[in-house]
Amino acid sequence: MPPRRPAGILVAVLVIGLLAGGGAVGAAWGLSGDSRTSASAPADDARDACRALDRLDEAKLETNGSEFDVSMYRLAGASDLSASAAAGDRQYKPLAEAVMQVMLGYERIHDIDKEGKQSLQKARGICAGL
Repeated sequence: MPPRRPAGILVAVLVIGLLAGGGAVGAAWGLSGDSRTSASAPADDARDACRALDRLDEAKLETNGSEFDVSMYRLAGASDLSASAAAGDRQYKPLAEAVMQVMLGYERIHDIDKEGKQSLQKARGICAGL
């Protein structure tokens, strides 16, 4: 029968291994992490809202099926992202308000009326300036 090793040594080696492994994983995570800072997050959200508006075909909101779904999700996404941008930086408030006007108008009459089209044009104009 082989000699018994003290349990304390085994536990110590296990703890050292876990600490070293955890430290290595933490260091790798920190070094390879997202380079964006929280200061750039509102600008990123505003740009993403504008990308959603760019891809929005408002005419598809008058259709049924998947084309409607895609357009509605893009409009809702633009609304959420622009609101997030405005919450993080007040300079994006006009964008958020314009997109919200489009959303509220659509929810009210299930169409983008003249006011909604003007708000959408305003939002896209703001996006062009970003």
